[in-house]
Amino acid sequence: MLLLLQLSILLLLLLALGFIGVPLWMWLIYGAIALFTFQPPIWLWSIYAAIGLTLTIPQIRRPVLTKPIMKVIRVPKISDTERAAINAGTVWIEGEFFSGAPDFERMNQAAYPEVTAELQAFLDEQVEQVCRMATDWEIHRHKDLPVEVWQYLKQERFFGMMIPVEYGGLGFSNFAYSTAMAKLASRSFIHTATVGVTNSLGPAKLLLNYGTPEQKEYYLPRLASGEEIPCFALTEPTAGSDAASITAKGIVFRGEDGQLMVRLNFRKRYITLGAIATLIGLAFKLSDPDNLLGKGEEVGITCILIPSNTEGMILGKRHDPMGVPFYNSPVEGQDVVVSIDQIIGGVEQAGQGWKMLMQTLAAGRGISFPASCTGVAKLVARVTGAYAKVRQQFGSSIGRFEGIEEPLARIGGLTYLLDAARIYTVGAVDAGERPAVVSAIAKYQFTETTRKLVNDGMDILGGSGICRGSRNLLANFYIAMPIPITVEGSNILTRTLMIFGQGVIRCHPYLYAEVMAIEAGDAIAFDQVLWKHIGSITRNKFRTLLLSLSRGYLAIVPGNKFTKRYYQKLAWSSAMFAFLTDLLLIGFGGSLKRHEKITGRLADWLSWMYLSVATLRRFAAEGYNPDDLIFVQWAMDYSFAQMQQALEGILVNLPIPSIARSILLSLVRVNPLGTLPTDTLGSQVAKALQTNGEKRNHLTAHIYIPTHPDEALGRLEQAFKLCEQAEAVLNKMKGASRAGQLPQGKTETLVEAALKTGVITEAEAGLIRSAEVARLDAIQVDAFTIEEYQGNRVQMPHFSTILAQK
Repeated sequence: MLLLLQLSILLLLLLALGFIGVPLWMWLIYGAIALFTFQPPIWLWSIYAAIGLTLTIPQIRRPVLTKPIMKVIRVPKISDTERAAINAGTVWIEGEFFSGAPDFERMNQAAYPEVTAELQAFLDEQVEQVCRMATDWEIHRHKDLPVEVWQYLKQERFFGMMIPVEYGGLGFSNFAYSTAMAKLASRSFIHTATVGVTNSLGPAKLLLNYGTPEQKEYYLPRLASGEEIPCFALTEPTAGSDAASITAKGIVFRGEDGQLMVRLNFRKRYITLGAIATLIGLAFKLSDPDNLLGKGEEVGITCILIPSNTEGMILGKRHDPMGVPFYNSPVEGQDVVVSIDQIIGGVEQAGQGWKMLMQTLAAGRGISFPASCTGVAKLVARVTGAYAKVRQQFGSSIGRFEGIEEPLARIGGLTYLLDAARIYTVGAVDAGERPAVVSAIAKYQFTETTRKLVNDGMDILGGSGICRGSRNLLANFYIAMPIPITVEGSNILTRTLMIFGQGVIRCHPYLYAEVMAIEAGDAIAFDQVLWKHIGSITRNKFRTLLLSLSRGYLAIVPGNKFTKRYYQKLAWSSAMFAFLTDLLLIGFGGSLKRHEKITGRLADWLSWMYLSVATLRRFAAEGYNPDDLIFVQWAMDYSFAQMQQALEGILVNLPIPSIARSILLSLVRVNPLGTLPTDTLGSQVAKALQTNGEKRNHLTAHIYIPTHPDEALGRLEQAFKLCEQAEAVLNKMKGASRAGQLPQGKTETLVEAALKTGVITEAEAGLIRSAEVARLDAIQVDAFTIEEYQGNRVQMPHFSTILAQK
């Protein structure tokens, strides 16, 4: 009995020490206590002492253990370009998930910006005016922004939102810029495509970060005012996702006047604003055969500014990306000669172009497209909620059918989540972070999720969604969604490589230091991190076991009655994620990043943990608003279901015996991280979108909502409000029918009878008639005469004419 008690105490102590993650010396003390309990012979104590000395004394441990391990491990060589990508930016809270024991207090202390009075005024005046000046249909029909919109954008410094005031810009924070972009996007994708380049990944951002004082003084005021229209040319026919393989070439030479010059030859494509740009930022490989710069013959990737009127520039053509009429163009140059002083940052930054681009993208990916996608998601929520209320079939609003409630719930829950992650991410950038992995998560998840929401919106609208024209609110967004999916790093590449493939090296607490130590052959540095890493694996093994058995309840986490349970499950999820990551690193070694299906699922898991934390941060920052609780619950349940799906996808594809795989899958399915939101919760979210009030307004805040009934959304909003007001009267009439006061029949045939019998008043009858007129008007679609339709399309020669010409 005493022995059983001793064993129980030892087991509990073992689990406690493992869960906490104690240092090596405490494990040695524990081992000594365990040995003492069983009274072993002296020789076993001697062996234990030798093991302890070997583990604790570095001078013994390194030659006996560390160096042999170091020789066994094989790591792939990291290229200079990949190293620049890995080193770009900073590690923010994403690193917490790789630790297995995330610091939620730190996450909840991260900045969470709010809309200031100054920003609100800009949204209500300048941004509202831009949106008011042209509908999305008008922009598409004329295949460009109207001239007056271009002029207004320049006049109000939209092209200089992120340029400091001292250079003539608006000096916006990333949050302010993001919020303005979200509202612009809710009107038209063309607005954000046009304004985005000038504020995010174009020459202005590079000049701000790396430009010489002279370059800043000359170019930034011109960019802020719109006097210069910029573009940045990186992608080439043979260099897309592998952008570092660009072939654009520049050669340094000394001109006749003795000045150093660069002769450039290049062929770029997919360049936004390229056809109309007056200032081209160019990424190219710089060669210096005579070593005039003192940096060797092959200087490396460099960024340079070229005025568009420079001899040899070939501009003026444009691509047609999905028929979406923003300027996207090829840009070519043949023997273009510019001064060496045009290199961004001057000669000092020659050869640093790839680093400059990676550092800029480290934050930039998390700003522009996430903002645009959030604006589109809010618009979809606004439109579908109203349409589901207004549109009737089988004598009822279609929003009452569960088949419509299901996509409405996705739209509502994920729109809340996207806005939470948008604010959380830009808040970090404004606080000085450049979170490369989080930015990649944002770029991928926002564009993919918004594509799904737009698809859901199109399904709900049905025929009204596919018939284009001035009444259609979603078709152009549906058509445009592949564009953000593709640019700034295609989503397939972003998911399978950037988020986890490179993210694990950057964010893991020990991995990068180990790789660098092995590459350098530094046994001392490797020894310092290896044993910490082994300790981390040990701790996460115990945490995974105990948190799985307790379903996370053992985790000590912050939160209140609404959020604490979610934090507990996030602690559980993080422990499993970190432990499984280390097992996969051990099993696959350096080849793990080539197993892109596995790394893609790990990226999904990491992404949804980040999005969950952002959701909880928003809920707390906004004072645990009870109106938002259903959106938070839906978003969190959905997020944990995605984590569970990723986990199962990894386990089912592990190269292990089928019996072991079956056991593991059974365990995680019996004890899942989460399941999809319930139908009851989904119904509550769907009803919130169909109810005019604070829940709906808060969810879709800061987008463009026209009030005039001649506008498609204004017309739909008016019908939505009238139909909701009339609903109470209609319910009164239905009750009278059930009571026998009125005959059974359609509403429109019963109004007069209800009025005559006194069931409703004249005002109530007028309300029903007005709602019916507005409803019928709101569900109409555009139709064109043959001549009108042909006038709206690009005239192409008939195929027979082309053949005849050949």
